[in-house]
Amino acid sequence: MTATAAPRVLDRVDLPFLPNHYRGKVRDNYDLPGGRRLIVASDRLSAFDRILCAVPFKGQVLTQVARFWFEATADICANHVIDYPDPNVLLCRRLTILPVEIVVRGYLAGTTSTSILTLYKAGQRAMYGTTLPDGLVANQRLPEAIITPTSKEFDGGHDRPLTPAEILDAGLLTPAQWEEVSATALALFARGQAMAAERGLILADTKYEFGVDADGRILLADEVHTPDSSRFWKAATYDARVAAGERPDSFDKDVVRAWVAERADPYAADLPAIPDELIAATSAVYVEAYETITGQPFVPDLSGATVLDRIRTRLAPFAA
Repeated sequence: MTATAAPRVLDRVDLPFLPNHYRGKVRDNYDLPGGRRLIVASDRLSAFDRILCAVPFKGQVLTQVARFWFEATADICANHVIDYPDPNVLLCRRLTILPVEIVVRGYLAGTTSTSILTLYKAGQRAMYGTTLPDGLVANQRLPEAIITPTSKEFDGGHDRPLTPAEILDAGLLTPAQWEEVSATALALFARGQAMAAERGLILADTKYEFGVDADGRILLADEVHTPDSSRFWKAATYDARVAAGERPDSFDKDVVRAWVAERADPYAADLPAIPDELIAATSAVYVEAYETITGQPFVPDLSGATVLDRIRTRLAPFAA
């Protein structure tokens, strides 16, 4: 894969024959007739509400890991999946996304401004409608999993922490919707932690997005338990690394995030150039994550001159 990585990076999606294009931080969306949507996963890596770099094979890994989890959790919650016309592409039901991102955390971790570790280090104990005890150390398991919801900013703004009371008072969700999504999120997280443990992994935290379909049903959307939406640690080395005050061995983009955060204010400053070696190592981490999480070998789809060329061919039947 190293020899083919350079031309296989999908950093920009250009499909002018498809209608109603919306470019997100990582995914490009095309709304089709009949309430359907095509979501193309690029190789862009986003953190701190900005694009840091592009990582070879990341889009395929994310799409296929999400597929694994959508199928493994369908008994807990219905989801928006219709089909997968390409390894990087999801055909799904178009939903009205709920304006609250449901983040479930089982450990005191994170590097962003809204993470509970960042807030805890700043002296806060009451956050997101819950109060954490004194004396916790970085990356320690919490007494129980907690939900730390944030606003879902659709205009590119920074997500902000919310409490359940704020969600209800602002009318972001109805009481019935909040009860359903919070209970579902905790059930999904418990399933994810149990299945991860069987693979020698710790699911430390994750985010879920939910949407409402035309019939008013709440469906699981976006992605689920991927290396982008979740923090996976290797269980075998967790105790020793935490005892030494070190970050647990991870399967997430914290490697790049931490490298950037050590060198600049990621929310305000110009970003330093990320070394090619770090990008290649991050690609290997994503592939390793896929294989460890799913128990299946990663087979990159190398058809087409480029990833974009391959996707253009496979999505041609959806042309407007």
